[in-house]
Amino acid sequence: MIVVMREDASDAQIQAISNRIRGMGFDIHPDRGANRTVLGVIGDTSRLDPRSLEMEEGVAEVLRVTEPYKLASRAFHPNDTVIRIGDVAIGGDEVIVIAGPCAVENAEQIRETASRVRQAGARILRGGAFKPRTSPYSFQGLGEKGLELLRDAAREQDMLCVSEVMEPAYVRSVADRVDIVQVGARNMQNFPLLKEVGRIDKPVLLKRGMSATIEELLMAAEYIMASGNPRVMLCERGIRTFETYTRNTMDISAIPVVKKRSHLPILADPSHGTGRRDKVAPMARAAVAAGADGLIIEVHTHPDQALSDGPQSLYPDRFAALMEELKTIAWAIGRRIGAGSDREPERNR
Repeated sequence: MIVVMREDASDAQIQAISNRIRGMGFDIHPDRGANRTVLGVIGDTSRLDPRSLEMEEGVAEVLRVTEPYKLASRAFHPNDTVIRIGDVAIGGDEVIVIAGPCAVENAEQIRETASRVRQAGARILRGGAFKPRTSPYSFQGLGEKGLELLRDAAREQDMLCVSEVMEPAYVRSVADRVDIVQVGARNMQNFPLLKEVGRIDKPVLLKRGMSATIEELLMAAEYIMASGNPRVMLCERGIRTFETYTRNTMDISAIPVVKKRSHLPILADPSHGTGRRDKVAPMARAAVAAGADGLIIEVHTHPDQALSDGPQSLYPDRFAALMEELKTIAWAIGRRIGAGSDREPERNR
């Protein structure tokens, strides 16, 4: 349920209605917009009569939210959420690009990759230190050592960094070393993990599960937000279908659907979305055109020697070319990629 206050409602009136609702055993999540305040009421509101609240001074209307996710719903928070980390704003006018190898393998590899993707315009460095692999015999990552190498490489290039956490016990350790904590597709419904990342003061990148519906993705985000962390960004990374030509089926339509139903930023991962290097660029271009707030692209200096997901990793030169292509698409829809790229591309003038 949401309580929409009148434009001329005073702070005292807002506080009074908030106190009354809390006194009835509900949680309140206020959203102060430019013109009016919206109070999100969390709990079993079936026993709450909207008419009793509409009689309060300063209240414009009371509406029931039918979606099972409340905090992630655009009804609760009409304006887009922008997650700010230093000088990077995710969910704003700039389409943020995250790039780097699937896994951190050694210091030289991650430092060289960081340098190349930063030169091309990436703002955030990615790299797995704890890797959930289908086979127990596959490379599982360097653990905390990998996190330190990732962090050091990112700092050298004045970049942020993101890495995945797999277990609740490691959340604090990962959060201490990275700027964004990632919950991967295999852990989207690992509810103890979701609650734990909801207790930290770091942005969370939540990937859609391989067989998850959009509503299930938003409900997973709700777990994190209900635990106290509102800085959640979603990621469409492809879903499993009966198609076998690609690793997954990239669900581009999920981007505008999420944009309509939720205020949270949504990114796209065309690398996992297709699992094929030659399909990454087309899906990246499509995702930006569809309204994605960012991209996660796997880049490796020597993909043929990669210990994880080499076939879907771009060579640095191809990544740089893709970034130039994306600037044109971003400009066409009123957005930008990279500092100073808000102007019309030279070749279009």
